[in-house]
Amino acid sequence: MMLNVEGQSVGFVDDLLTVAVERRASDIHIEPQADKTRIRLRIDGMLQHLCDLHKNDHDAVVSRIKVINNMDITEKRVPQDGHFEKVINGKLVDLRTSSMPMVYGEKLVIRVLDKSNAFLALDKLSFSQENLQAYRNLFTGSHGIVLVTGPTGSGKSTTLHATLSELNKPEINIITIEDPVEYQLEGVNQVTLNEKAGLGFANGLRSVLRQDPDIIMVGEIRDEKTAKIAIQAALTGHLVLSTLHTNNAVGAVTRLLDMGIEPYLLASCLRGVVAQRLVRAVCLHCAEKYEARPAELACLHLPLTEKHMLQETAGCIDCFGTGFCGRVALQEVLTVSENIKSLIMQGASESAMLEAARNEGFTSLFDDGVKKVLGGLTTLNEFMRVTESDRG
Repeated sequence: MMLNVEGQSVGFVDDLLTVAVERRASDIHIEPQADKTRIRLRIDGMLQHLCDLHKNDHDAVVSRIKVINNMDITEKRVPQDGHFEKVINGKLVDLRTSSMPMVYGEKLVIRVLDKSNAFLALDKLSFSQENLQAYRNLFTGSHGIVLVTGPTGSGKSTTLHATLSELNKPEINIITIEDPVEYQLEGVNQVTLNEKAGLGFANGLRSVLRQDPDIIMVGEIRDEKTAKIAIQAALTGHLVLSTLHTNNAVGAVTRLLDMGIEPYLLASCLRGVVAQRLVRAVCLHCAEKYEARPAELACLHLPLTEKHMLQETAGCIDCFGTGFCGRVALQEVLTVSENIKSLIMQGASESAMLEAARNEGFTSLFDDGVKKVLGGLTTLNEFMRVTESDRG
């Protein structure tokens, strides 16, 4: 569908933001092409085409968005960032805009955060009962480090903020270092990084340690310097929560060792790791059950003689024809037991640590996904799409 704004850029932008909120979009992409401007929404982790604009309307729409973000409308040669809040359909929505010069003009991406739906409790994050209990056990102590891993967009920040909300008590001083602060938690001291001013994760963490914290949340461990300070904080009586980009829970151990953390230090302070992915949840209005075929049972590593019911979706008006509504998390929780600590000290391989964890009741991300497919929470195809690199 090709739209012509015809000078009504203000009304068009307002309508675009309203549609994005109504459809639960996390991002809006405004992309200049050779003969048009394409607009897409990221909904439940997947980009969906919304409409096209006439190429002559591109600059007017971009300028309107930059104005409300307090961005420089005369600067089109370098990337810019902006931020604004707006009440849409009675909801306070936080919008963060990024511009990037492209061949045919500036591309904008607007991150949409509906603050009315921003908070989720831990027991609403799709943890199985076993994984939820294992995860809660990781932060029962007063010190140590707990990590949440996964690719970008896998819900790591949501899990950490839900954890902080559960830990937040009047007698506990919680300080976070984030880039940026997306969820504002009452009673929690939150710091936004400012790299231009010299406030990064490493030096910010040093300063936080002088603020008498009990619990510290570091948005991400990106480098050796931050990793070492986080480890030292955990060793000196603080509970440290952070994220790391690894494919699985055991991989977090290898990643930290590769960053230069000594095995004996890591074994002393690492309490556990959660790895997670997000899959789209089936739309309850159009989902239908069917009996799994032999090839599908094989994909799920199930005996071909067993009978299981799976879900498939057709798409309806409630899910805008996608067949999905919302997302479900798949998780694995690695508890660093005495046996795992010993293996870390010995420099054991990931496979050896994984085997030891399985012997102690560890459920892999793949196995957790299989349970959620069989439970009707998502479809087989969606599960296989997201866990393609985790099979086996």
